[in-house]
Amino acid sequence: MAVASRWLAAIASIAAPAAQASFLAGEALDKAADIITIVVLIVVPIVVIGGFWYVHILPEKVAEARQHPQKEVINVICLLSLVFGGLLWPIAWIMAYSKPVIYKIAYGKDKHDDYYEPPDEKDATVLRDDVARLRAELDSLAERGQLPDELREMHARLTAIQGLVRVPKASAGEGAG
Repeated sequence: MAVASRWLAAIASIAAPAAQASFLAGEALDKAADIITIVVLIVVPIVVIGGFWYVHILPEKVAEARQHPQKEVINVICLLSLVFGGLLWPIAWIMAYSKPVIYKIAYGKDKHDDYYEPPDEKDATVLRDDVARLRAELDSLAERGQLPDELREMHARLTAIQGLVRVPKASAGEGAG
C-alpha cells in the first residue's frame, strides 16, 4: 500500500502543471519588481523619517500651545531626542504635559514670558475691532430692549473700557524697511 501511494504521488507530481507564484510574468514581473524596489528604497524611508520627526516635535507643539515656561528646554530635548534615536522623547513628553509647580514656586509664574508681553500693534487693532463689534451688537440688543442683566453689566464695562483700548501709532520711518 505504501509503495502504491508513493508511485501515485510521483505520477501526480509529474503530471501536475508548474505552479505560478505571481499573476505577472516576464517583463511585467520585472517592472513590478522595479517599482516595488523604488518604493521600498526611497518612499518608505522618507515616510518613516518624516513620521519619526513629527512624533518627536509633538512635545514641543504641546509646550507652545500651553505656554509652558520651559518650552525652550523642551525644544532642545526634542532635538536631542532626534539625535539619540528617541531616548529623550519621553522626558520631553512628560515635561510638556506636566504643570510647572517648581518653576512657579521659584519664579512666581507658570506661563512663558511671551504670555505676559503686551500685544503688538496688529493684536491691539484686532482687539479694538472685536471690542467695537461687541459694543455694536450690545447696543443693538439694548435698543430692542432684549439685554439680559449679565449683558447689561458687560455693556457697561465695555463702555468704560472703550476709551482705554488704544492702537499705538507707527513711527514714520518704521514701515520703510
